[in-house]
Amino acid sequence: MPHKARTAAFTFLAIGALSLTACGGDDAGASDDAANGYNLVSEGTLTVCSDIPYVPFEYEENGEYTGFDMDLVKEIAAGLDLELAVQDAGFEGIASGTVLAAGQCDLEASAITITPEREEAMGFADPYYDSLQSLLVPVGSDIKSIDDLEGKKLGVQGNTTGESYARENAPGAEIVAFPSDGELFPAIQSGNVDAVLQDLPVNIGHTEDGDFTIAEEYETDESYGFAMDKDNTELISAVNEQLTELRDNGKYQEIYDKYFTE
Repeated sequence: MPHKARTAAFTFLAIGALSLTACGGDDAGASDDAANGYNLVSEGTLTVCSDIPYVPFEYEENGEYTGFDMDLVKEIAAGLDLELAVQDAGFEGIASGTVLAAGQCDLEASAITITPEREEAMGFADPYYDSLQSLLVPVGSDIKSIDDLEGKKLGVQGNTTGESYARENAPGAEIVAFPSDGELFPAIQSGNVDAVLQDLPVNIGHTEDGDFTIAEEYETDESYGFAMDKDNTELISAVNEQLTELRDNGKYQEIYDKYFTE
């Protein structure tokens, strides 16, 4: 899959918040979320949790959060006549649904693969992106496939489907889990791990300087979804309606092409 390279050098060590205005309607629309049954954390605002940075899905550029996920949720919030507030949160809390249960946010947008286990804890909108896993290695590495990882250190992001795939398919490797790509990629740059297994678009972004290459890609039938409290059916339905509208009016394709088509 072609990918327009994006770079970001931001690592966040604490949960922060950044508000983005995405209000496209009148004030009455922004104050009707309670009546609509959305049960929002903050009236008139769609509060989104995301593990940042994770290029090209979510990252900071020129003081604003951007990326494929971020651009989509901006459009969704605008379509619902809501402002948008983004909170940077750790992926473990996102993947487990802990931040939703704690009332920290209304929606999670963080390249979250829909799995049966996660569906037990959270409700998902319709899938919005199909992803592959991949193996990133230094140029010139003797690692050409997952079968060459015996006795090697393989870096993964913890609590992800990439980690699960690595543990199932690279039993001879020493699996080293990191909290986020912000720690994972520097580990292979410094030689602390021999390879990285994670989502293809993210690994592709790490090949742009010519020092690293994709050794293999893996079909896993994974799809990303925006997660919400499973009992918040009105919000899930509203997000699905917005996703359908974005596909119908061509805006989804425009955003997709921005990040994944050269």
